[in-house]
Amino acid sequence: MTKNSAYDFPQDFYDFAMMPRFDDSLEFLRNLAEPEDWNYKNTEATHPNPILRNYINYTYQRIAEEKKLAITADEEFCCWNTGLITSNQEPIFMLLERNKIEEKAPYWHFKKFCRQGEWDLNRFPSIPEMAHYFDDPSVLVFDTRKELRVNVDHIIADNKERFPDDLKNMSTFGLQNLVTGAISAAIERAKRNYKTAIPQYYQGTMQLLLPLSLQDPRKADLALAVEKLTGFYRASTCLTLDMAYNNARQLARPDRDWLEP
Repeated sequence: MTKNSAYDFPQDFYDFAMMPRFDDSLEFLRNLAEPEDWNYKNTEATHPNPILRNYINYTYQRIAEEKKLAITADEEFCCWNTGLITSNQEPIFMLLERNKIEEKAPYWHFKKFCRQGEWDLNRFPSIPEMAHYFDDPSVLVFDTRKELRVNVDHIIADNKERFPDDLKNMSTFGLQNLVTGAISAAIERAKRNYKTAIPQYYQGTMQLLLPLSLQDPRKADLALAVEKLTGFYRASTCLTLDMAYNNARQLARPDRDWLEP
C-alpha cells in the first residue's frame, strides 16, 4: 500500500490520519475545551460526544479545502487549528506526527490536542488560522423582505419520519396547514429578532435555520433549512433539532434561544 505524501489532504479525516483511540482523544478534547454539551438530546448515538465527533470531521474537511495546515520542514509534524478554545480563551490545535507504520496509507498519525502556548507548537515557524466559511456577512442574517419559497408537499413527503410522533399519523392536508402556519410564525419571529435565523454550513454553501413550532409556540419541533438564491430564499428541507444543532455547531456555538435539542 502506497503511503500518502505529507501534503496530501484528502477530504475524509480517516484517510488523512490514523487516530486509533478516537473516542478517548475526543474525551480529552472535551475536557480541554471550554465547557459545552456535545451530546444529542433526542437521538441515539453510536459514539460518545457525537456532536464533537462530527465537528472535528467536518472542520477538518474545510481545513483541508483551504489547506490551512502547517507542516514542519522535515515533514515529521503537522498541526491545524480546531477552532475550539480553552476556558482561558486559548486556541486548541490538533498535532500530528509522521505515521511510522509502513503498511498503513495515511501519512499522519494523531499525536495530541494541545493549547497554542504548549511547547509542541514551537516546531512550527507559523501556526495556521481556523477554518473560514463565508466572505459576505449578510449570509448570516435572514432578510425578511425577500420572498421565501417553500415546497411544503415535498418537505413533508421526504421528512415525515423527522416529525414528532404525535403528528406522524396526521393527514397530509392537516400537516401541510401546520407547517405553513409554523413557517409564517417563524418569519414573524425573525422580523422581531434577527438571531432567530441560525446559520449552518452544508455541502459548501451557507444556509439559515428557522424554528418550526408545530405543537407549542414556545418550543421548536423542527428546523427549516433555508438557502439564499438570487432575489429570494428557498426552503430545502427540515431537520430534527439534534441534526440542526450538529450542523450549526460547525460554525459557532448556536444561540440557545430556540435551538435547544
